[in-house]
Amino acid sequence: MIYENSLSFVKKLDQSDPLRFYRKKFHYPKNKKGNEVLYLCSNSLGLQPKTAKEFIEKELNVWEKDGVLGQHGRWEKFHERLIHPSARLVGAKPSEVVVMNALTVNIHLLLISFYQPTKTRNKIMIEKGAFPSDQYAVESQIRLHGFNPKECLVELAPRNGEKILRTDDILKTINENGDELCTILLGGVNYYTGQAFDMKAITEAGKSVGAFVGFDLAHAAGNLLLNLHEWNVDFAAWCSYKYLCAGPGAPSGIFIHERHHDWDGSRLAGWWGQNKQTRFEMGPEFDPIQTAEGWQISNSPVMGMTTLLASMEIFEEAGMKVIREKGIEITGYLEYLIQNSLPNVTIITPNERGCQLSLVVPGGRKVFDTISEKSIICDWREPDVIRIAPHPLFNTFLDIFCFVEILKKSI
Repeated sequence: MIYENSLSFVKKLDQSDPLRFYRKKFHYPKNKKGNEVLYLCSNSLGLQPKTAKEFIEKELNVWEKDGVLGQHGRWEKFHERLIHPSARLVGAKPSEVVVMNALTVNIHLLLISFYQPTKTRNKIMIEKGAFPSDQYAVESQIRLHGFNPKECLVELAPRNGEKILRTDDILKTINENGDELCTILLGGVNYYTGQAFDMKAITEAGKSVGAFVGFDLAHAAGNLLLNLHEWNVDFAAWCSYKYLCAGPGAPSGIFIHERHHDWDGSRLAGWWGQNKQTRFEMGPEFDPIQTAEGWQISNSPVMGMTTLLASMEIFEEAGMKVIREKGIEITGYLEYLIQNSLPNVTIITPNERGCQLSLVVPGGRKVFDTISEKSIICDWREPDVIRIAPHPLFNTFLDIFCFVEILKKSI
């Protein structure tokens, strides 16, 4: 698309946007004066679907009227309502996904299974500058097995003077570590730079040296087109409160490739992963469900799942293909405006990205504080980055145009 820096062009983009009616399906925040803010922070927390309250009230009514009887035939199978939408979201078979727990909890549970170091194969690879929770989880898993993170943790770093990782360098590092590499765990999209990694190529390289390959999809689910089954990924986890708009603390999803469903190795077991035919017999022997559900431990967080159901209903209706197409266009337009209006602003996010641009702005934190006072909701990350993350379902091209005008004046 050939972009133009004009209000008339922006209006044409919004008028032809196939998702233009979806903004009305979300509650859009307002400032103290009652005016709508510019909300560009979906990589931290998506907006609330207007149907979320209705979904929650329905379950509250069941609880109110039926008490524990709501468990039988409804809440016991509640998580199953999310299986097919989640599978379509990440490109998986229904048997390969389940929603449970919170993101870092799920990463720990997956690493218990997919990081099993030996004396000779004990290294685990992450990107340097991964989200801190991933870093903490991985280092603690290394120590749990009695190894030293300084010896076993392989961190992928950009070349000197560069901000992002080159795919060739990632693949080279995988091959260099070869027989010593046990597990790879990368973010599908790096939270800081916004770089989307070539998950297919990374998986192929990791499998070729005998390593398990997994991804933290916190910034990728609901943002990128994913095809985890066909890419041959071993495991993955994602949260649902960012681009998926399920609300603060909403539950996480996991993916486990079907070739691992007869797993007889290490895992942390709980009663909700037990064979559904015998779960309520309360027997002493653990007989895991032969799907990703076998990694469940506790029963479903029903109230948290209700808002995810409300959101997934919207995603199913809109379709990820259209959502992704607009994400490319709206970040492309943001990039165009910045490059043509603000040459002193550096975009560190590459073309391989989701719906986020990370900006290094002259004045840094001071400029961020200024635009925040002007009702722009975005995100500051130390030491020098402002993250701008529009959402294809509720942000307009006019939002982007107005943001750049305000940023220009603030600088």
